[in-house]
Amino acid sequence: MENFNNLKLIIFDLDGTLVDSSMDITNALNYAITPYGFKPLTVEDTIKMVGEGLTRLIEKILEDNNVSIKDAVLDRFIKYYSEHLADFTRPYPGVTKTLEMLGRYKKAIISNKRESLSKKLLEQLGLIKFFDVVLGSDSAPEKKPSPAPVKKVLKILGIEPHRAIIVGDSDFDIQAGKGAGLITVAVTYGYRNREMLKDADFLIDSMGELLTLIEIHDA
Repeated sequence: MENFNNLKLIIFDLDGTLVDSSMDITNALNYAITPYGFKPLTVEDTIKMVGEGLTRLIEKILEDNNVSIKDAVLDRFIKYYSEHLADFTRPYPGVTKTLEMLGRYKKAIISNKRESLSKKLLEQLGLIKFFDVVLGSDSAPEKKPSPAPVKKVLKILGIEPHRAIIVGDSDFDIQAGKGAGLITVAVTYGYRNREMLKDADFLIDSMGELLTLIEIHDA
C-alpha cells in the first residue's frame, strides 16, 4: 500500500471532481450551436464529451464538416459561459468540508477548463481560498493527459512527486498523475464510468472518503 505519511500536496481536477458543472456547460453549448441548426444537447451528451478542453469539445460537436464556424461557435460559448458559470454549478457533496479538513496540505487545481474561467468559477463558489495554485488548459505547454501541468505545479510549490497525489474523475487525470510520478486517486461519481478509472491507484465513491484514505480523522 502506498504511503501517505510524507504527503505535502493534493492536486484536484475541477469539473466532475470538485464541482458538477454539466448543466451550465450544456446550456452554454446549446446557446453556441443552436443558431447553426444543431440539435440541442442533453446533460448526458455533454458528460460523454467533456474532459479534453473546450476547443476539442466544440470540434467533437461540429465534426469535420463545420470547421468554418468553429471560431464563431467558440466565441458564442465563451461569451455565454463566462456569464453563467455558476447558475447551476455546485460543489459535490462533502467537497467544501473535505477541503476545510485538508488545511495542513498544499492544494492545487489542474483543469482542462481555461485558467481564467476556472478561477472565476472557484471565486463564485467560494472555493478559491482553499488553493495555492490553479492551472487551466492554457497554463502549461500541454494539457492533461500530459504530465506537463502536474510538473508545473510541483515546480511552483517546490514539492517532490512522491509527496503529492492527484484526485480526478477521468483517465486523463490518472495518466497525467502517473506520468509525473504521483499516486492517483479517482472519484467514481464524476463524468466517467468505473471501467475508465481502472488504472488509478485508489478509487473513492465520495470526496469525504479522501480523508479516510489519507488517514485524517475528526478529532
